[in-house]
Amino acid sequence: MKYLKISLVFILFFIFNLSNSLSQNNLLNILSEEINREMEVLKKQENPPYYMNYRVNDVHSFTITSSFGTLVESKEDKERILTISIRIGTPELDNTREIRGESSFISFNFSEQTKLPLENSPEAIKQILWKKTNEEYRTAVDKYIKVKANVASKVAQEDKSPDFTIEKTVKYIEPPYTDDEIKINQSLWEQKVKSFSKPFLDEPEIYQGYSTFSWKVERKYFVATDGSQIAQNMTYCRLFVAGTIKADDGMVMPLYLSYFAFRPEQLPSEEKILADVKQMVANLKALKNAPVAEPYTGPAILTGRASGVFFHEIFGHRVEGHRQKSEYEGQTFKKKVGERILPSSMNIIFDPTIRNYKGNDLIGYYKYDDEGVEGQRVTIVDKGVLKNFLMSRCPIENFPKSNGHGRAEAGYEPVARQSNLILETTQPKSYEELRKLLIQECKAQGLPYGYHIIDITGGFTITGRTIPNSFNVMPTLVYRIYTDGRPDEIVRGVDLVGTPLAMFSQIAEAGNDFEIFTGICGAESGGVPVTAISPSLFVKKIETQKKSKSQEKPPLLPRPGTKPDKD
Repeated sequence: MKYLKISLVFILFFIFNLSNSLSQNNLLNILSEEINREMEVLKKQENPPYYMNYRVNDVHSFTITSSFGTLVESKEDKERILTISIRIGTPELDNTREIRGESSFISFNFSEQTKLPLENSPEAIKQILWKKTNEEYRTAVDKYIKVKANVASKVAQEDKSPDFTIEKTVKYIEPPYTDDEIKINQSLWEQKVKSFSKPFLDEPEIYQGYSTFSWKVERKYFVATDGSQIAQNMTYCRLFVAGTIKADDGMVMPLYLSYFAFRPEQLPSEEKILADVKQMVANLKALKNAPVAEPYTGPAILTGRASGVFFHEIFGHRVEGHRQKSEYEGQTFKKKVGERILPSSMNIIFDPTIRNYKGNDLIGYYKYDDEGVEGQRVTIVDKGVLKNFLMSRCPIENFPKSNGHGRAEAGYEPVARQSNLILETTQPKSYEELRKLLIQECKAQGLPYGYHIIDITGGFTITGRTIPNSFNVMPTLVYRIYTDGRPDEIVRGVDLVGTPLAMFSQIAEAGNDFEIFTGICGAESGGVPVTAISPSLFVKKIETQKKSKSQEKPPLLPRPGTKPDKD
């Protein structure tokens, strides 16, 4: 009887998971049936579509947040988000073409999110697909009519490439996740998240200290009228810890820690994270009384996540393919293919096929992009020479095919976007060697100190033509390195600014280390997960400006649970 019970449990478990798997794959069949039915009807219209696809992001997520050691939020969410893409006309000219002369700003291609039922009811799902397809078709036809009129009334476009590239049909279906793979020990993580924000209580002047754990299990469905069917899985586990302190002059100074892994158990140990948080508390305390940095031009070393964000902002966005085609874009590197733009010792690669780099999971990993094209390793810079661009299914002059970088958040239309950026050097230098180069360059430029930029909160870049083609990267932890041997000095209020070509010409050497920046990059196709892996950099000349600051005084009342300072 004992063995019979075990067998029955195993059979029931197998049947349950098989039923769950079939249920999830039923959604793929429902989507395929309806898109084919819609296409049969629409292709008889006066302006028929030549291509359509449906994307569904099926997301199951947990979010836990604590503040100063107490639980603020612990929730579970499930949602299915539908995105429809319809192309009217021909691959040579369709409704997605840019309408020139209407605006000098790049618009974000966002439509209000459409939610599908969580249950695989064919009738309910097909009703929504039918209604939304009708809406999107009418919008696409209106845009196509405007595109044709625009082409007829404007000068010839500089880049005469087609609007769409035909790629091979793909059928790729991963097994769905089981319920056991999705579940986490929620009470255990609630306790951990509380412990990660508790050290902020040790410093009375920290007025914001929180920790957020997020666990997301996503199954992405893609069906198209060319017969493609894709169902792929991805898990994201992120832990974010942040603290904020305010100086007497009103300047707000945040620091943060970010960890990523594909599964919760692969995150760093609790001891490691707590040690990092305690160091953050010490850094916040030092920043509060640090001198404010004045505007500066001179040499710098960028280490840690700073170098990765630096390359992501000043370079990564400018090699996204569609930006070389838009006549509103600055097209910084369009005519520089075959030219040296970096030292010959440096290579830049974008590779979404890498899941792990030297023991670290990479959030920019995926199998197929959001246009149904397999992700590919792309060498953008080879021995300092620009060779390629990141391509979606929107071809550009001399680059007629996608390399699997058409990406978008749910609800947005895909464009060329970054994945896993990797900067390599064949002539690595130690930190001590980079420091000597910095001091030598400071003396050559007649400067008493250079900057060591250790950490960074993020940044933004402007790639258009109508306003200065610039970037702003926001360091959080910066030190002055003095040429006369004085100890390094922490400073605050530094914003790293500049223009890409001027800054690129100043990149001289790279270190023998590496750091990984993990983030969600926002642009015209929404927020997409990206990674930037870079060694330390020595830059002969950077430019900084003063950071903006609040005019509000620090809180008058002491934080609850702390004693006011004595006069």
